[in-house]
Amino acid sequence: MHRIDLERVTLQEQLLRFTHFDANTAWELGCRLRHKAFERQQSLVIDITVNGFQLFCCAMEGTTPENTDWARRKRNVVQRFQRSSYAMGLHFSLKQVDLMEKYGLPSSDYAAHGGCFPIRVSDVMVGTVVVSGLPQRDDHNLVIEVLCEMLHQPIEQLRLP
Repeated sequence: MHRIDLERVTLQEQLLRFTHFDANTAWELGCRLRHKAFERQQSLVIDITVNGFQLFCCAMEGTTPENTDWARRKRNVVQRFQRSSYAMGLHFSLKQVDLMEKYGLPSSDYAAHGGCFPIRVSDVMVGTVVVSGLPQRDDHNLVIEVLCEMLHQPIEQLRLP
């Protein structure tokens, strides 16, 4: 299952790219994520950061500061490796190593768990979108679902099996 998910996430990372991304795009993405979570009665922290500048942040009813910290730690992984946090978690699980062992990165600052995805404009990573509050695979799937809608990509081909 890990290998299948990792292959699918790699495809997601290749196809889910913007032609432009600005504050208005961040607002739309954040609002779409919040709306989906609200409809499903899910509690999330949502964060969209571009070039180190937080453009969207929302802590929904039922979240705690722990969710915000998870979001920060996931974002750090994506900024460091320029891959989704779920892809990195799968990669390290398959290699049977962790971030501290391999790179000296403490778990207090880095979390290779699903929910953070790189925002790319063409081939350049410009930021991150992260959600925290659900099980990691569900966090990842929610981000992918909304990105597919915004970027007019077929969710059937990109959804995790």
